[in-house]
Amino acid sequence: MKPIQNSTLILVFFLLSINYLFAQDTASYKIAVLPISSNGIDSISVGTVQSILELAIAQQPNAEVISSAKIKEETSLTECNDSKCAEEIGKQTGATRVLGCKLAALGNNIIVQYFVLDVKSGRDVLLDQVTATGIEDLKPVMERVAKSAVNLKTVSQNAEVGDIYQTEAEKPLRRASRKNVGLSFGYLYPQSGYDSFEKSFVLELSFDYELENAAVGMMIGAHEGFAMNIYGDYLITKTDVCPYIGGAFGFHWVSHSTPSPVYDYSSHFVLNPEKKSADGFELTLNTGLRLLHTYNFQIVINIGYSYSFNDYNDQAIIFTLGIL
Repeated sequence: MKPIQNSTLILVFFLLSINYLFAQDTASYKIAVLPISSNGIDSISVGTVQSILELAIAQQPNAEVISSAKIKEETSLTECNDSKCAEEIGKQTGATRVLGCKLAALGNNIIVQYFVLDVKSGRDVLLDQVTATGIEDLKPVMERVAKSAVNLKTVSQNAEVGDIYQTEAEKPLRRASRKNVGLSFGYLYPQSGYDSFEKSFVLELSFDYELENAAVGMMIGAHEGFAMNIYGDYLITKTDVCPYIGGAFGFHWVSHSTPSPVYDYSSHFVLNPEKKSADGFELTLNTGLRLLHTYNFQIVINIGYSYSFNDYNDQAIIFTLGIL
């Protein structure tokens, strides 16, 4: 088997990751946020929730918020809970969309109902309902409602790592932890230095911890020998389809079949005197995808290019598929 072109597979994954960054929706929206109506919730908590919601919308890269305070100043609004008055308010304030929200206490839970109206068409483009376990749980819920107003996805569809609220975390498979343990398998494709250019099976065990936009951890694996490294990956998104790019540095002992030195008694010379070192530090560049990123298990597709600093200058492309 001939060596694979050194950059082909890595270039494909890298271009896919970069393309994902620029493929995001860049349209700009002006979103008017109606005053939140409530039933059984104290006014101070409602005011705090209103501020959280408006700030979360303002923090979205492609959205501009028209606050409830500004709506009260520019319109004759007293109360608005339906699409007809929401459309009028949207036209008066020059909004692209209008977000209306209602909170209702139900036992120890709080039901959050909301709608998003498209001002141009005068129709509701999103209706959704979420259950929070209490006042404290409303912060992540309202942050998700803000994302819904921008990307027009329900709260369950726009889940991201770090904003899983308590009721959602109690559901099967959704995760709140950032600690991961993974097992991967695949093939190593030698490019230079290895005894053979035939592919070989690889197995990896990894442990990592996710930060805000990155994952750092340790990998121990069988890579035509023994490998152990520390890696860091930049996570391009927090959603269920998460491309990443990164690198790793560590140790790699590569299995080689160099003949042992032989002593010739007749000539008093040592044959094959050269004995190369098969171990050394290793540098790896990685890219790939983490799928089902907001769940308790993830599917990880990784491709890397490794360079071992040993006497053989071993280089290889490593492709793995695993569960994290």
